[in-house]
Amino acid sequence: MPTTIFLAGASGAIGRRLVPLLLAAGHTVTGTTRSTEKARLLDELGVRAVVVDVFDPEALTRAVAASKPDVVIHQLTDLPAAVDPSKAADFAARNAKIRRDGTANLVRAALDAGARHLIAQSIAWAYAPGNQPFGENAPLDLAAPAPRNITVGGVVALEHKVLKTPERLTGMVLRYGHIYGPGTGTDTPDATIAVHVDAAANAALLAINLAKHGIYNVAEPSAAIVSTKAVTELGWDPDFRL
Repeated sequence: MPTTIFLAGASGAIGRRLVPLLLAAGHTVTGTTRSTEKARLLDELGVRAVVVDVFDPEALTRAVAASKPDVVIHQLTDLPAAVDPSKAADFAARNAKIRRDGTANLVRAALDAGARHLIAQSIAWAYAPGNQPFGENAPLDLAAPAPRNITVGGVVALEHKVLKTPERLTGMVLRYGHIYGPGTGTDTPDATIAVHVDAAANAALLAINLAKHGIYNVAEPSAAIVSTKAVTELGWDPDFRL
């Protein structure tokens, strides 16, 4: 059923693949970016583009309110195009800040705007070591050493904000595998927990119609992870491609 969507992170790797799916489904989309150049590209696609920083809560609240969304989709990250292992702690901290502070600002803005449904990107490789394959009820790796502990801490903060919101805002967390495909910097799936960027985007589209509170692993079948819940409840297909 067509609805009004506020897509935070519309110009990101998953956001760029999600936009055409949302538009093809008949949804009205407002999408955020931090770049005026990328905003022009979004406008050309048929998205109402908004240049806004998620760390500016007042500007974000105004942007979300202006779109009058039924659904808010959180696809925000702060990751470099290429990862320098010597700077892993730096980009882990930036991304954790997005997940912690950015998510908190986005949840408040969604509530203020009267949105009824929030879908958020998380990760499927934050589970604690243990028996595999990991399902959604497996514990997260809270005792991880640095810099992994920074990443896991950000995930915990994001998921808590999304899932502990008032009942009138249905929260859904999509725990994605390592993404690959167009715009991700790699065409090769991770050997353990992976998902094609198109299949990741399609999971967010499917989540709009389900609108069911909870967590969903969104990753290709492997010995490490179980995504049965996404397949059965969302109708998700890991082989989906645009």
